[in-house]
Amino acid sequence: MSNADSEILDDVRIGIRLKIAALWIAMLFLFAYGDIFGFFNTGRIEEVIAGEVSGMKITQGFLFGASVYIAIASVMIFLTLVLTPKVSRWTNIVLPVLYIATIVASVIGETWAYFYFLSIVESALLLLVIWYAWTWPRHVREGQVSGGRVSQGEAGAT
Repeated sequence: MSNADSEILDDVRIGIRLKIAALWIAMLFLFAYGDIFGFFNTGRIEEVIAGEVSGMKITQGFLFGASVYIAIASVMIFLTLVLTPKVSRWTNIVLPVLYIATIVASVIGETWAYFYFLSIVESALLLLVIWYAWTWPRHVREGQVSGGRVSQGEAGAT
């Protein structure tokens, strides 16, 4: 065995479900850090102590809504792995569209560059979720041919 052969790196194929789940995780980290960094904005802590954030009153309803918003994205990590492929695929197409819309809405009136940057990266990650879900590999049943060629679909994606 030559030295060059011993340096070949192993490359294991990562399933579509794990890729999408990892994107949700990364997006949630950016959500969290964006909120944490927000406390460094001049006057933000005083605003929160006074019971407002970005001109909105902090109420139980506001905090409940924010909790549901984050919980849905958090649960998507697990659901992406356990839902049937068809349901997981459509859920991972529809929900990111809604999240992107809320991210875009949250940028309106924002003046801090970090917030724009994180919003762009969050949206890019969600666009990747949509892309991976949209292009979810198809499983070809034995003997089934598409366009004269057998598809290289993900095994078990029934």
